[in-house]
Amino acid sequence: MKAVRFHEFGSPEVLRYEDVEQPVPAAGEVLVRVAATTFNPVEGNIRLGVMQGPIPVELPHTPGLDVAGTVDALGEGVEGLAVGDEVIGFLPMTKPGAAAEYVIAPAAVLARAPKGIPLADAAALPVVGLTALQALFDHGRLEAGQRVLVNGAGGPVGGYAVQLAKQAGAHVIATASPRSAEAVRSAGADEVVDHTTTSVLSAVTEQVDLVLNLAPVDPAVLNGLVAVVRPGGVVVNTTIWMPAPSDEDRDVRGINLYVRSDAEQLAKLAALVDSGELRVDVARRVPLTEVPAIHAQAASGEVRGKVVFLVSGV
Repeated sequence: MKAVRFHEFGSPEVLRYEDVEQPVPAAGEVLVRVAATTFNPVEGNIRLGVMQGPIPVELPHTPGLDVAGTVDALGEGVEGLAVGDEVIGFLPMTKPGAAAEYVIAPAAVLARAPKGIPLADAAALPVVGLTALQALFDHGRLEAGQRVLVNGAGGPVGGYAVQLAKQAGAHVIATASPRSAEAVRSAGADEVVDHTTTSVLSAVTEQVDLVLNLAPVDPAVLNGLVAVVRPGGVVVNTTIWMPAPSDEDRDVRGINLYVRSDAEQLAKLAALVDSGELRVDVARRVPLTEVPAIHAQAASGEVRGKVVFLVSGV
């Protein structure tokens, strides 16, 4: 089979599109015929080798944390899935990913793919959708009637966060650039702050219950966000190289989010897609052979929105 791998850590040039032996599922595993995977920014850092502490990978390594595809074979003891089922999943970060024609997935991480969108587009859901859901509800404990600030709402996680928060009955304030403002409004934001012209700290005139920070802001700005949170509120931060600020005197918690794979939560997201309550946005669809080019564009800050890699030839 064909796969994209890197045999050493480094720049995007280390990525190779090459022939690889097709894997065989062990007990509890599923062989998935891949329809698509995606680019996630953390995969660029894994390729560089700077994540070997928290995410140690063996070389050669295949990127691709998201997978959408069809069950091709079942390992011993797998129940609830059958050959031919369309599935999605957030794959283990230290194992070979889905930038390949076939990938091995633990059965426990897979959920049925939504039926209302193309299977390949469903690859854009797992990692970023789970990040938004876990940030808002597992860590932020968001409830109806609360106020939430999504800082950096113009990106893939932000799009899901705005939609999910609005569905939960929250008042949503979102920061975005003019390029993303309309998409953020259509996702359901009640207020949109242009972060290119306005300080978010001055734009939030009434304190919020939850801040979700998705943007690589200046540390001083991140630390300042705690001031717009009411006593007893939460700051959830996904830019984990900067610690989430807290204020013990006002009981404001700061939480650094590390997204985890959760098939049950992913199934809920897929159901929301099928019911029309959650929109999956794909910025670009490109062939799997374009993985090195997209990594290079991302390193230069040129990747906007969710990029889906289409796998053919299987």
